Amino acid sequence: MKILVTGFDPFGEDKVNPAIEAVKRLPEIVEGAEIVKQEIPTVFGKCAEVTRQAIIREKPEYVLSIGQAGGRYALTPERVAINFDDGRIKDNEGYQPLAVPIQKDGKNAYFTQLPVKAIAKAIRAVGIPSTVSTTAGTYVCNHIMYQVQYMIDKEFPNLKGGFIHIPYLPAQVTAKPETPSMSLANDVKGLTVALTAIVKMNGKPDIDSIEGSLN
Repeated sequence: MKILVTGFDPFGEDKVNPAIEAVKRLPEIVEGAEIVKQEIPTVFGKCAEVTRQAIIREKPEYVLSIGQAGGRYALTPERVAINFDDGRIKDNEGYQPLAVPIQKDGKNAYFTQLPVKAIAKAIRAVGIPSTVSTTAGTYVCNHIMYQVQYMIDKEFPNLKGGFIHIPYLPAQVTAKPETPSMSLANDVKGLTVALTAIVKMNGKPDIDSIEGSLN
C-alpha cells in the first residue's frame, strides 16, 4: 500500500506551517505502507494541480492532506468537504475567492473515505487530543480536500482521500494569549497513529463511536 501525504507551505503572517513540518518528519513506512510526502502551495487551484500530478506519478491507494487550523486544540480529521471557496485572506499568490464554487459540475459536498472515528479514537488512545470535525472551513484546506474528492469522483475511482487539521505550534502563539497549540512531536506522533489506523482499517467500515458535535 502507498499513502500520499501532503502538507501546505506557510501562509498569511506565519513563517512556518506545522502541516508541512510534520509531514516531513513522518516515517517512510507505517504498518508496511509506503508514505510519500508532498509539499503543496497555499494557493487555490495550484495546490490541487500539484496533488494531482503526485497522484498520477505515485499511484497511491490513499491521499491524506494535512493543514493548519489556528485556534483548534486537537488533531481533527475532517468528515466532509464543501463545494465553496470563500477566502478570509488572500492565498500566497494574492487570490481571494469570495463565495464561488470550486467545481461547477461537482457535488455540493463530498464525504471522506477515511475512517475518521477510528482515527480520532486511536489518536486519543496515545494521549493526544483528537476530535472529528464536520467543517474544514472555506479556505485552501477545504479546497484541497474537496478537489481530491472531486478527482476521486471524476478520475480516480479507486482512490480514497481525506484531511486532518492540526493546531498551531507553540512558537506561533507566543504573542497570542490563550490560543491553543501542539508540539511538533505530538503532531508527528498523532499523524503516524492516524496513518496506522488508515492501514489497519483498510477495506473495513469505520467504527461505531460517538464523535458528533452539538454545534
